[in-house]
Amino acid sequence: MISLLQKRPWVIVVLLMLDFATGAHGQSQAGSTAAEAMATDGRISAALQQVSAERIRANIEKLASFGTRLTLSAQDPAAIAAGRGIGAAREWIKSEFERYAKDCGGCLEVKTDSFTEPAADRIPQPTEITNVYAALKGTDAENAKRIVLVTGHYDSRPSDTLDVKADAPGANDDGSGTAVSLECARVLSKLKFPATIIFLTVAGEEQGLNGSRHFAKMAKEQGWNLEAVLNNDIVGGDKSAEQDHSVVRVFSEGLPASATEQEIRRIRGLGGENDSGSRQLARYIADVGRTYNAGVKPVLVFRLDRYLRGGDHSAFNQQGITAVRFTEFREDFHHQHQNVRIENGIEYGDLAKFVDFDYVAHVARLNAATLASLASAPAPPANVHLLTKDLENDSTLAWEASPGGRAAEYEVLWRATTSPEWEHVQKVGGDTRATLKLSKDNVIFAVRAVDTEGHRSLPVVPVPER
Repeated sequence: MISLLQKRPWVIVVLLMLDFATGAHGQSQAGSTAAEAMATDGRISAALQQVSAERIRANIEKLASFGTRLTLSAQDPAAIAAGRGIGAAREWIKSEFERYAKDCGGCLEVKTDSFTEPAADRIPQPTEITNVYAALKGTDAENAKRIVLVTGHYDSRPSDTLDVKADAPGANDDGSGTAVSLECARVLSKLKFPATIIFLTVAGEEQGLNGSRHFAKMAKEQGWNLEAVLNNDIVGGDKSAEQDHSVVRVFSEGLPASATEQEIRRIRGLGGENDSGSRQLARYIADVGRTYNAGVKPVLVFRLDRYLRGGDHSAFNQQGITAVRFTEFREDFHHQHQNVRIENGIEYGDLAKFVDFDYVAHVARLNAATLASLASAPAPPANVHLLTKDLENDSTLAWEASPGGRAAEYEVLWRATTSPEWEHVQKVGGDTRATLKLSKDNVIFAVRAVDTEGHRSLPVVPVPER
C-alpha cells in the first residue's frame, strides 16, 4: 500500500476526497447516495422530447415583432390591431394558451389577472397591468390543491424605462422566459398530473416586479398551496464567445425574506442559513438535472440574484413562497436594457438573432421535467421534527403523514453541514418516525415522501422539538 501511494500520490487525494464525501465523518449509519435516489418516469422523458426549438424560435420572434412590450406602451384596441405594444403581446399570449387548451380538449383554464398599478418611480401615471396564465388542474381532488408554477415576464424595456416610443424587442429579456412558460404549457398539457401546474407570464417586471408582486400577494391572500415557483428570466443563451451553453444558473435565497425574528434566531442557532425552501427547490432541480437529459445542467448559485439585479422570484419569496430563478451562465449587457443601435462598432439591443433557440429548448426541458416531477410526487411530509429532549448521539426524527394520501414510504436525507447538496438517503418505509445512528450535531437532516412509482417530494428540514 505504501509503495502504491509513493508511486501514485494522487491516490492519497482520491482517498481523502472519498473520506470527506461520506459526510458523516466515520459514523456507522448505512445509506445510499442521495444523487442516485430519484427514479426516471418514462412519461416525463417522452414529454421532454416534444419540446421544440423551432416553436420556441417562432414564439420569441413573434414577441420581438411587437416592437416594444414596455409596460407603459399602448394597449388600446387600435394598437392591439396594429400589432404594437404590450397590449398586442398580451392578447397574442392569451390566444396561444387558448390554442393549447383547445388542442388538449379544454384541459387548460386560461385566465388573466389585471389590476391598476398606482404612479411610482417607473410608472408616471396609474397603469393597467395584466398577467396571463393557464392552469392545468390536477386530477386528484386533494392533491390538485397543491400548485407548482413556471413564469417569465413578457414586458420589455429600452434604455429608458419611460420611453414608450423606442423599440424594445426583448428577445432574451424576457422573451426567452415567456417562451419557456408557453412551451411547458404546450407539452405538459398533453399529460395528467395529481397536482396542479400553472403556466404564468407576467408584466411590469422592468418597472418594479409589479405583475409578480400582485400575483404572489393574490396567491397568498387566497390561500393557494403554492409549493414551488420556477422563474425564467434571461435564459436565451446569448451567443457571446464566452457563453457556456452546457449549463444554466439557478439562484435561490438563503435566509427567507419572510422569516420572523424568532425564526431567524432559530436558523442562526442551528446553522440553517443554507436550508430555506428555495434552497431545497434548487437542490431538487439539481436532482432532476441528473435524472433527465435536458441538454443543460443546472449550476446552483446560493444567493438571491446577481449583483445590482432582481427578478420576479423575489416577489414570491417576499410572500414566503418557495421560488428560484433560472438565468443563462454569462450575460451580454450590450443586449439587455439597450436601445437598438450600433455605436463605436458595437451592436446594442435585445434582438432575436443573439438568442440560441436550442439552448432555450434545453432550459424548457429542465423546467418541464421539474414541474412534472413535482406535480407527480406526493405532498411533502408535514410537521417534521427532530427530537432533542435528551442528550444522545443517535438522532430521532418524527413527522406527520404526507397530506393527500399518495405517499407509499419516506426517506431520510442527510449531509455534512458544509456540503451544498444532500449526500445520503435512508429508506424508512411507511413509518413516520425513524432513529439513525448519526449525531444530529454533525449533519443536516431532511425527510421526503415517495409514491409507489418513485416520485419524490421536496425535502423538509426538521424543526427541533424538546
